[in-house]
Amino acid sequence: MKQQSLASQAVFERSGRKSRRELFLDEMEKVVPWSALESLVRPHYAKAGNGRQPVGLSIMLRTYFVQQWFNLSDPGVEELLYESPVIRRFIGVDLGIAAAPDETTILRFRHLLEQHDLGGLMLDAVNMHLEAKGIKIQTGTIVDATIIHAPSSTKNEAGKRDPAMHQTKKGNQWYFGLKAHIGVDAKEGHVHSLATSAANVADMHMLPDLLHGEERKVWGDAGYQGQAEAIKQAAPKAQDMTCRRTKFKDYVDELQKKKNRSKSSVRAKVEHPFRILKRVFGFDKVRYRGIAKNHNRLCANFALVNLYMHRKRLAVLG
Repeated sequence: MKQQSLASQAVFERSGRKSRRELFLDEMEKVVPWSALESLVRPHYAKAGNGRQPVGLSIMLRTYFVQQWFNLSDPGVEELLYESPVIRRFIGVDLGIAAAPDETTILRFRHLLEQHDLGGLMLDAVNMHLEAKGIKIQTGTIVDATIIHAPSSTKNEAGKRDPAMHQTKKGNQWYFGLKAHIGVDAKEGHVHSLATSAANVADMHMLPDLLHGEERKVWGDAGYQGQAEAIKQAAPKAQDMTCRRTKFKDYVDELQKKKNRSKSSVRAKVEHPFRILKRVFGFDKVRYRGIAKNHNRLCANFALVNLYMHRKRLAVLG
């Protein structure tokens, strides 16, 4: 039989289907408020002049989001751009016209976002977009935190672990890294507030930063008990719905145990953003050193988490 090249074989392909990656990107294309997010970055982005022309802002923003969705390093994104025609089509890269953004360009764009704290502004812009679509922040907030691991190895140039990260014990297990503290709307389930700290910071210390002030009820696990005064100062009208201690030296408070179970049915909604962050986007280990860089990345990720969470409703709303 005569051997055909891959190029010639492609001409005769009559059937096929979209991959899961392509379907995912199609969904995100429809639900991301591209113009609003680009307008946040544009005032800080390089302008065309007489020298080397900057890569288009739309291309760089899409490249950055692909990096977050698939948990890629800067070199990893560049490699993917050359490997995947699906990714190139989504981002708008045509190798017949110009090369894909290289890892240095991608790194500089990420540093630009970090320098101007644009991750937090993206989270706010996405929540404003959701509100315009009728998905509003209501009067109840659920608070929680999750540990995100950091490399504990000292096999690096400095010969030290990241000094901004710390270790903490949860149950019988020790963890090294940071904590992402979030405030989630009790009805819609999306993240409206975020604080980032070292892993050894107690959850209750970040509570005031997670409330928007208009709450009528605040839910949280037992790590937030005893914070009624802090809740009152941050949200004067809020009722403290955090779980209480049930086990004592001589007895178990069955009534409080029942109340905690009822509260947990509401509080469980806070786990959904963490599941998307860690299992769908793969952000279960920090990639950068320091709290600030990782906080900016978390803000951008939770903005994308909110869009992913409501993607089906947003697709219907148009």
